[in-house]
Amino acid sequence: MRANQIRFPAGMALLTATLLYSLSCQSDDEIKRQRYITEGILVYKNNCANCHQTDGKGLAALYPPLAGSDYLAKKDSVICLIRYGQQGPIVVNGKRYNRPMPAQPQLSDLEIAELVTYIYNEWGNETKVTDVKEVKPVLEACRR
Repeated sequence: MRANQIRFPAGMALLTATLLYSLSCQSDDEIKRQRYITEGILVYKNNCANCHQTDGKGLAALYPPLAGSDYLAKKDSVICLIRYGQQGPIVVNGKRYNRPMPAQPQLSDLEIAELVTYIYNEWGNETKVTDVKEVKPVLEACRR
């Protein structure tokens, strides 16, 4: 053994590896949240950002903002709005927007859950997953 080498007992190496592993790992819930957000970003960029903009601030008097929107207080309404759209005016933060919100029937229930998770984690002060199991009954109820 050379003079500058340090012997590390096998037990100490295992303990160190275990400690590093446990500190670097995220919970299953956090991994799922990050996966939903990552997929939600892609869904948002492909289906929403053209009108609501990448920063969620909307477009002047044409398209309402998501960032800072009082409309986000009604998550079930947001979920329904994504799937089924809205033809009449919508009021966001006291301002009336007359442009229709197009329906997004091509989005799966999972994609809507991912999108809602992203929107609410980015602009709705949430730090949790809106699971597809939550979204399905809401979509079923608003379809009726």
